[in-house]
Amino acid sequence: MKKRSNAPVYWSLFGAGGMLAALVGPGLLFVTLAAPPGYADALRFAQGFAGKAFLFACASLFLWHAAHRLFHMLKDLGVRVGPGSWMLCYGVALAGTVAAASALLAIGF
Repeated sequence: MKKRSNAPVYWSLFGAGGMLAALVGPGLLFVTLAAPPGYADALRFAQGFAGKAFLFACASLFLWHAAHRLFHMLKDLGVRVGPGSWMLCYGVALAGTVAAASALLAIGF
């Protein structure tokens, strides 16, 4: 019997992150940079449940997309990849996802 792969999970996160980065990333970057520091509406948006969900999805999917792209870029460049490089790439994405969640929860509701 053939061993099941967990690759589709990472490819789906990669695809979702790429799509989100292409569609939402430029607008999110523009709004973030165009808002003056301490802008109350941006804080109010981040304190709402929908805003937290949106910002968390953007941050985490951008990170997973970047991790998957970096890992496969290393392979394409001929770098010998193993469990250590896999853990580094995806571990940074996981740590960033946890950091985004904790930062959004620290803002409060």
